[in-house]
Amino acid sequence: MHSIFSYIWSPNNYMKEKTIDHVMRATWQAISKMYNEEAGKYGSTMATGFTLLSIDQEDGTPSTTLGPKMGMEATSLSRTLKGMEEKGLIYRKKNPKDGRSVLICLTEFGREMRDVSKTTVLRFNDAIRANIDEEKLKNFYEVSEVILELISNKKIYNSEIEVSAENK
Repeated sequence: MHSIFSYIWSPNNYMKEKTIDHVMRATWQAISKMYNEEAGKYGSTMATGFTLLSIDQEDGTPSTTLGPKMGMEATSLSRTLKGMEEKGLIYRKKNPKDGRSVLICLTEFGREMRDVSKTTVLRFNDAIRANIDEEKLKNFYEVSEVILELISNKKIYNSEIEVSAENK
């Protein structure tokens, strides 16, 4: 079965201009691959690094808030947390404020690996900032915010937005 994406980008139907979603998807796939390669040097994954960065270092983070915070499905998060626990990066403890929930806390090793993850992300950001001038970066953030707003407010596939003939 072929998706509409593969149909649009097949050689017989190649569009003269790349679509916005194609550029975003290809860029994210490259970033994801880069982060996974870097994480692999430490026997880890991008998902683990992102999770480490999402856990409060001092107080831990309720497991129920991690998924929404990271935009991760419960089953994927559960699998990631299980692997992190097995590697000694995190431990679980009862939430003293709410006995029904569990806090995910970093071990000492988890804190060390969180620092590695943080350095990795900051290095990527520094490299991008060193190669793109401030005005272009500002435009990138503005465009990204508009895209997120349109999607979050479900304004893409309704009658509120006119699609001009030259964009069809």
